Amino acid sequence: MKRTELMPYMPSLDGLRALSVLAVIVFHANKLWLPGGFLGVEVFFVISGYLITLLLLAETEQYGSVSLKQFWLRRARRLLPALWVVVLGVIVFASLFQREILGTLRGDVAAAMLYGFNWFQVWVGTSYFTSFEFVPLRHLWSLAVEEQFYLVWPLVMLVVAKLGRRKLPLVGVVFFGLAVAVAVHMGMTYRPGTIATLDETPGQFMSLFGRSVSRVDFLFLGTLTRSSGLLLGAALAIWWRPWLLGRSRVGTRGKLFDFIGFAGLAALGLMMWRFHTVIEGTETGTVGYDLLFRGGFFLVDLASVAVIAAVAHPTATLISRSLGTPVLVWLGRRSYGFYLIHWPVFQFYRRFAGKGLTPYEFVVLVLFALALTELSFRYVETPVRRGAVSLWWKRFREPVFGAAHAKRQRTIVLVAIAALLPAFAVVSLATGPVQLDEIAQNLSINQENVVDVLGQSENSSESTALPQVASTIAGQLVTTNTTLDGLVIDVLAIGDSVMLGAANVLTERGITVDAVKSRPFRQALEIANFMKSVNRLGSVVIIHLGTNNTVDETTLDEIMVPLKDVPLVLFITVHVPSEVRQNTNNRLINELPARYENVKVLDWFAVAQAHPEYLYSDKTHIRLVGQRVYADLIMQAIGRP
Repeated sequence: MKRTELMPYMPSLDGLRALSVLAVIVFHANKLWLPGGFLGVEVFFVISGYLITLLLLAETEQYGSVSLKQFWLRRARRLLPALWVVVLGVIVFASLFQREILGTLRGDVAAAMLYGFNWFQVWVGTSYFTSFEFVPLRHLWSLAVEEQFYLVWPLVMLVVAKLGRRKLPLVGVVFFGLAVAVAVHMGMTYRPGTIATLDETPGQFMSLFGRSVSRVDFLFLGTLTRSSGLLLGAALAIWWRPWLLGRSRVGTRGKLFDFIGFAGLAALGLMMWRFHTVIEGTETGTVGYDLLFRGGFFLVDLASVAVIAAVAHPTATLISRSLGTPVLVWLGRRSYGFYLIHWPVFQFYRRFAGKGLTPYEFVVLVLFALALTELSFRYVETPVRRGAVSLWWKRFREPVFGAAHAKRQRTIVLVAIAALLPAFAVVSLATGPVQLDEIAQNLSINQENVVDVLGQSENSSESTALPQVASTIAGQLVTTNTTLDGLVIDVLAIGDSVMLGAANVLTERGITVDAVKSRPFRQALEIANFMKSVNRLGSVVIIHLGTNNTVDETTLDEIMVPLKDVPLVLFITVHVPSEVRQNTNNRLINELPARYENVKVLDWFAVAQAHPEYLYSDKTHIRLVGQRVYADLIMQAIGRP
């Protein structure tokens, strides 16, 4: 960023950047460590709004206007080289080691290069919060929001410059009012409650140019709905220009602003520690974090404003020195590249977004990401920002002779050879077929072997034929191609995507499986009540839920009411090591046999812990070898080996 004579360099702001990017990276590594670490992105938005507006104000005061061309050129030199290197690196790595993802990666790359990744995610419905997906560029949504701001804001400030200095305080009020309006709009647009499919929860979706999109994704990723921080930062820049503070009475009150700055830091730390992740699984299903969308983001913005106001204050030396330490400044200056690089490094190692890293893995991967960041900063970002490309092109166009000409020819050949791998990667990306990942493929195949007992009741008049289903009725194994209406289901299994992945081997053993992805525990109560009401409960009910949602003791007790006369109810523990709910759910499940004589527990968690080879890379869903063990253990537990 070009500095004018009025625009001072504030190292403490780089320190604040460093703390913010560290919070985000800790959250990305393992959200159990810092549940609200994602709020570091919101701090970045406020910093960007403040610095960009301050830069444009300083340029206006010094030169009388804003040079749009120079502003956009500086932004391009600052942002594009590192982005291109990271995206190209992801393409090359995928083309060499994970070619199956190239087809699905193609749209992500196009959206990233056009700085529209946030809207791409909203449009195609690839939720930012999905844990079981491989998404090496998902973090670029926030950079897209900022880049869209950089495109529009100089035009806004050009209009502001025409209004004159006397109108600036009023402009600041307008910016603040717009920030409040955005926060109010977000709160009014948000809908609390369960988030499921469009058919099940239509209120959780909204229309975007005629397309139904997730309301939570729209609010979290949308440029307008996330602009309150940018606008508050801009308002602060209008009112809090460092070159004027030194001449004002408030400029002497450094101790007060030291206190305000540290209070703001404490508030940010508390919110990052106490705030939940954006959506979470509960006993009723997946829900959004109401507080976050109804004022939470705005509270983070206000705390960020407090810290920035303090570090920009000329006599608040304590906060400035604390945030301006050499290590924080070093990391803050490289925060953009560090943010860009860390996520692909994490993802190519662990494969799935929701898989938490161990402390050892975190340290090693962060050091590796920092090494790549430093290489990018020294040999790509800094040279380009200082005009190295223009200088090189100028020298390249100059005529050379003799030894210099031969050296240039060798350089051209070497560059051409080095370009072969990126060219191969780009061609692979362009031609790669769209494929499901191994987990999605397994779930898709097994989908044909499950039934929907509630749906069959609703559609009984249509006599819809089911896929061939094997079930044990009155002690005999039978196979039927008709509906299940009126049949007693001797062994009924109710599950989520983990059980769905093993539906084939379970049905081979005579179990009727009703399993769907992301099913909450509460739906087991609906199924049990319905099956009890139509007298279709048989000898055994198997329940394997809790992968995506929490459960409480009350819900488990309610489930057991319609199942009290079933001879055997088998609950299966869950293995989701990246989620807090794993231990909570398993503890409650393991307590059930003490209260109910007909309940038995299969400790799948212990089996999965002892045999990680049974699981896919996400450490939750079950591979084929594990599916057979899983089914055999269930049959042994229900006494039918």
